[in-house]
Amino acid sequence: MSLDFTSDADWSAVGEAGLDEVVALRRAIHADPEIGLHCPRTTEKAKAALAGLPLEIHDSRSTTGFVAILRGQGGDNGRTVLLRGDMDALPMTEETGLPFASRTPGAMHACGHDSHTAMLVGAARALCARAETLPGTVVFMFQPGEEGHHGARFMMEDGLLGLAPADAAFALHISPNMPAGVVVSRVGPLLASANTIHARITGRGGHAAMPHENIDPVPIACEIVTALQTFIARRVPVADPAVLSITTIRADGGAHNIVPDTAELLGTLRTLSEETRALMFEAFDRIVTNIASAHGATAEAWIDDGYPVTMNDSRAVEAMRAAATRLGGEGAYQTMKAPMMGGEDFSYVLREVPGAMAFIGVAPEGSDPATNPPLHNVRMTIEESVMARGVAMHCAVAERFLVEGWG
Repeated sequence: MSLDFTSDADWSAVGEAGLDEVVALRRAIHADPEIGLHCPRTTEKAKAALAGLPLEIHDSRSTTGFVAILRGQGGDNGRTVLLRGDMDALPMTEETGLPFASRTPGAMHACGHDSHTAMLVGAARALCARAETLPGTVVFMFQPGEEGHHGARFMMEDGLLGLAPADAAFALHISPNMPAGVVVSRVGPLLASANTIHARITGRGGHAAMPHENIDPVPIACEIVTALQTFIARRVPVADPAVLSITTIRADGGAHNIVPDTAELLGTLRTLSEETRALMFEAFDRIVTNIASAHGATAEAWIDDGYPVTMNDSRAVEAMRAAATRLGGEGAYQTMKAPMMGGEDFSYVLREVPGAMAFIGVAPEGSDPATNPPLHNVRMTIEESVMARGVAMHCAVAERFLVEGWG
């Protein structure tokens, strides 16, 4: 039996009709930001906005995240689609001057997660209103701890995604540096893996006037930094790149004439494939320890477990392209020319479930997307009216997948 789609124009109208509520929720979350895996007030706001809907709510044990499951009434073809919205803020002090600016010093929604949560709530309300015609299951994943805290991984380890195993997964991320309402994505790697790298070089401190009697860890650390960049330039394929940035060097003898015993390095490593990631892991350890050894020092090198590559499935990208074009016409979707080297923990979901993430432009009206304060900036703002398009995108993609699968 064939099923008729709700028209995309209808989803656009639904998004517009619910915009005031979505904006109000976004502003409430924005004014009351929370950081990390435990965002109880944000969770409370989201759940309150979902109250009374035909949803099964299941809480995470290790975070304040939850999933809300909608089981459609329009037949069961076995398909399940997951939509994700993250909830946590960043440890930054807001400088936007907005009337609903953060009331919490040192915390700000500078990455748009307030809008992600609000749009997902709007989509849940809209899809619940059409539950009688939906021929499958929708899982709404409300996730804290995206900003480096591995919230998606924890929720998966809690078994929440196993309650209604998804066949496809989608997420939207706002961008103030893209035109308002335009959806941008690409097939394959969208965002990089992200790992924090550490090294500690131990030499022998002493008087700076007699360096030959010491083993100075400072020039050894500098040589390691240079060698790491040389390795990337000469040994990593340009078509499968890596970015390694040492962002902190610590070495303090306590006075201008004292050579310290130790020097520490801290930085970030980004790659676009698991093959280059493994290559860099091995090279980092080898370069750090062997250069130190060559100078008579010792060294430890370690890498924190980080996000994998955010890898978009071609079928899912096509689904998002088609939905964006149907909703906004030609030009409403653009292909990202190259991956971004930022990281995203939706990558954990995409490692297990075929799907895609896309950016949706929220450049404020009258602004220049190229010069707007970017994500993770204390002055970042968004065009809130675009959230209507975000709600419609969630609904259109979910409905089409439930009806057609991958087509």
